[in-house]
Amino acid sequence: MSQSFWRNIFIPSFLKALVLVFLLPANFAAAFTAFKQAVAEAAAKDADVARFYQLNNYTSLWTGGSDLDLVRRQALILALSRVENHSLPASRYQLDQLIEKMASANTARDFGFIDVTMTKVFLKYARDVSSGLFVPSQLSDGIQREVTRLDRAKILNDFSVSFEPQRFINDLPPQSPEYTRLMKEKLRLEYVMKNNAWGPIVPLSKLEPGDSGERTVILRNRLIAMGFMSRSATATYDRSVEKAVQNFQITHGLQADGVAGKGTIEEINKSPEARLKSVMVAMERERWFSRANKGREVIVNLTDFTAKIFDDGKMTFRTRSVVGKNQNNRRSPEFSDIMEHMIINPTWNVPRSIATKEYLPMMKKNPNAVSYLRLIDSNGRTISRENLDFSQYDTRNFPFDMKQAPGNRNALGLVKFMFPNKHNIYLHDTPAKKLFKREVRAYSHGCIRLHQPFDFAYTLLEPQEEEPKKFFTEKLNTRRETKVDLNRKIPVHIIYRTAFTEAKGPVQYRRDIYGRDATIWKALVNEGVVLRAHQG
Repeated sequence: MSQSFWRNIFIPSFLKALVLVFLLPANFAAAFTAFKQAVAEAAAKDADVARFYQLNNYTSLWTGGSDLDLVRRQALILALSRVENHSLPASRYQLDQLIEKMASANTARDFGFIDVTMTKVFLKYARDVSSGLFVPSQLSDGIQREVTRLDRAKILNDFSVSFEPQRFINDLPPQSPEYTRLMKEKLRLEYVMKNNAWGPIVPLSKLEPGDSGERTVILRNRLIAMGFMSRSATATYDRSVEKAVQNFQITHGLQADGVAGKGTIEEINKSPEARLKSVMVAMERERWFSRANKGREVIVNLTDFTAKIFDDGKMTFRTRSVVGKNQNNRRSPEFSDIMEHMIINPTWNVPRSIATKEYLPMMKKNPNAVSYLRLIDSNGRTISRENLDFSQYDTRNFPFDMKQAPGNRNALGLVKFMFPNKHNIYLHDTPAKKLFKREVRAYSHGCIRLHQPFDFAYTLLEPQEEEPKKFFTEKLNTRRETKVDLNRKIPVHIIYRTAFTEAKGPVQYRRDIYGRDATIWKALVNEGVVLRAHQG
């Protein structure tokens, strides 16, 4: 993230003045004992802070008279004045109170307390801006993202020996292109809010090519204001309007038919405030997300219904996906793990929850229901249903495993991709191909179904097989279950972004299919995060 980008972000001029005029009393050296005692008192209940000052002989970090101390406090106050640019709550860091204390400080003891206060605020800001405000799983049990937190002792030590405090603090937020682009979108939307730049909403009735009149003009004007159409005086739903609608639909994950139906108009009418909430939540999510942006990675965005392969940060493969249905026990979780192998011609080992809650009631009514599934006892033997009384079983005492043999009708299709995890989630083929034609594709029990699983497999095999398609086909044609290890283990990230960016083009927006973003937004508001509009 370039320093020039940060310099251009708004900071009130009065804060600059306060930072520049803040100086230490001339007799500080003579009052070192009082300063030291104040530091020890203020830091006593924070072991990391107390240890830092002890190891550094209670030397000031912020309030000394050196040029470096001056630059440090300038850098911190500048960062705290800009926290809302990061979708963080200004009230959390109490900058106004800190400045008041700085302005009224008269004694070495005052400065001792202020020094520790600034250190604690710095640590809080460093953690928040680098790895987020929350523990994700505490907000939703579907967000099983493990967040890497800064080591407080290390960050303090590294900062204290840095000769470039401003650069050090600037480097605390995520340095990903995604975060930078989201931040720019946030500033853009704040400008749109301030100036009501998108204009009136479009009447909620279908518009299509050939229509004309006032409603078409309102649609045209809003598309122009949103950047999807060049300036035009047309009052007819002509090719230019149709193309603009298609571009909007693509950008918002809609069926790109060029017709402004109810669903499309509802998305066109979404307010900049609603879009801004998505962006601000996405920034918090990006702070939780440890992604390499180098080497090969697989990213599944649940709201986008896609699975993508990235190589060194560049997308090299994309396919549609079907994700978990929006029900309590079916929503796909968010987490990261490592893909180790694929299984060609897989057997489907029916999860016990499905076997007992879905299939057992069917077999109670008809013992031959789902006859393509084999019943396996504890000794691994296939059991005939002929003499079984399914009425004696329930979810607790059902004694069998259920399996489906490899084949075209197998629920997993002809290949599955394994990244072993406690959630029992994986990527796989499916015989239910028609679902991929739908706009919203949330139908599975939680695993991720792929539209083009063979092409996905070929791409994964390219680094280790000279002819990956031939290799895969030969294994497939045996009709036997075959495990193929990946020589290069691949990180898999299952994410949930209703706002995300691409290297080129407008920011992408998707629906909050599971309501998780609404939950995160509520938590942000409870912490003091606010929507902000400014002139820009």
